Amino acid sequence: MTNSSHTGRGSEGLALAAAAVSVVLWASAFVSIRSAGDAYSPGALALGRLLSGTVVLGVFLAVRREGLPPRAAWRGIALSGLLWFGLYMVVLNWGEQQVDAGTAAMVVNIGPILIALLGARFLGERLPPRLVAGMGVSFAGAVAVGLSMSGEGGANVLGVALCLLAAVTYAGGVVAQKPALAHASALQVTFFGCLVGAVACLPFSGQLVADAADAPAPATVNMVYLGVFPTALAFTTWAYALARTTAGRMGATTYVVPALVVLMSWLVLDEVPAWLTLVGGALCLAGVGVSRSRPRRRTDRTEPVGEGVAVAAEPEVAGGTR
Repeated sequence: MTNSSHTGRGSEGLALAAAAVSVVLWASAFVSIRSAGDAYSPGALALGRLLSGTVVLGVFLAVRREGLPPRAAWRGIALSGLLWFGLYMVVLNWGEQQVDAGTAAMVVNIGPILIALLGARFLGERLPPRLVAGMGVSFAGAVAVGLSMSGEGGANVLGVALCLLAAVTYAGGVVAQKPALAHASALQVTFFGCLVGAVACLPFSGQLVADAADAPAPATVNMVYLGVFPTALAFTTWAYALARTTAGRMGATTYVVPALVVLMSWLVLDEVPAWLTLVGGALCLAGVGVSRSRPRRRTDRTEPVGEGVAVAAEPEVAGGTR
């Protein structure tokens, strides 16, 4: 039992490290999208990002000789590819052109809440009180960050609707991806999901060619960066971590992103955050800490099993499905 306990903690540690890589890279995408989005239309930017990611992932898949995923994984791969890799990236790029960054952040950050609810409904995942409380704290922090970043008159109905659609497709994609990871590797699920998303975005090919011809080099570099790191690498590490915990807990982890965006904007763009932004970022981090915490385990109590027999009660492992 000791060896399995150590193995479980080691696996959880690797999953947490993988999730950390994902959220850091997704936060860095904020700066790159702002640069590339000035030169590329929403569909063209999504397609260019997905094509770059597909090429990198395809090379790794060929080197590892993993081949095609089992048939049982394809439904989840196809759904996550269409919803998360394809539709989500297009509507998010479009939405962020219609509303200010703060409004977009507030609306899109209902995504983790939807993931937890959909995970409970379709995956049979529990909603531990600490997860619910932590998500509530983090969402309050995301709202604070959004309010502090919102510009006057920067929101419109179309932009809010697009950001809401982005949150829904993001949540649906995560929940669809979870079952596929029971049958295929993280690399397989990510590569073929990215490929499905790229194929779905092929109607924007002409726009991508036209935009690339006129785009300055830094914008194109940022588009390729989005494909290689926040897509190919971050989505693979995300899938690795998602396979080892619940969709709800993974969704709550992404509330770290607003806090990291504030920090990166401060360091890279020299944008000094307001006090409300700092408070919101701190709440986001605190909420993630609460959502990932676990009750103190008690290993010394006993439970009766049958008449006159008692065994030590196994501590409950919260949030894990595998």
